[in-house]
Amino acid sequence: MKKDIILCGVGGQGILSIATIIGEAATKAGLYLKQAEVHGMSQRGGDVQSNLRLSTEPIHSDLISLGKADLIISMEPMESLRYLLYLSKTGTIVTSSKPFVNIPNYPDEPALMAELEAMPSVVKLNIEDIARELMMPKAANMVLLGMAAPYIGILSVEQLRDAIAVIFARKGEAVVEANLKAFDKGIEASHQ
Repeated sequence: MKKDIILCGVGGQGILSIATIIGEAATKAGLYLKQAEVHGMSQRGGDVQSNLRLSTEPIHSDLISLGKADLIISMEPMESLRYLLYLSKTGTIVTSSKPFVNIPNYPDEPALMAELEAMPSVVKLNIEDIARELMMPKAANMVLLGMAAPYIGILSVEQLRDAIAVIFARKGEAVVEANLKAFDKGIEASHQ
């Protein structure tokens, strides 16, 4: 079994935290793992992308080939479309529905949403609003990870929850609980 995942977003949104959590869960599960990160101008809101490959068999390349990604997990809708060439015909996009307008020529929002909705398998939600409702605006990435959890498949929800607890443990129990709450809200939202 294998899962090829592209994680993408804008610098500062927490994409690399999601990669770290999935990586921790995969390592604990005894899976083979390869990761290749591309950091844009993350300090200035540039694009950030990571190839994450998980498998029960050895993996030989860090990079996902065109048309082979099983899942795109995106903190930003335009960023999810940037990597469509990598998505397999049966792949799924899990994305925030709220644009992060960081460039002057950002696409028209209705056109952007229409393009996303034309895709065969898309799950989108305003994760920022959910995180704000929880009074945890910085946990939008954990809401997104919760939304994506059912589509990751090779790892269980409990394995991801355990990894969240490990990764945030040094920040204290309150931070762990807040991130788990955001993750659970994302799972709940993906079933609606």
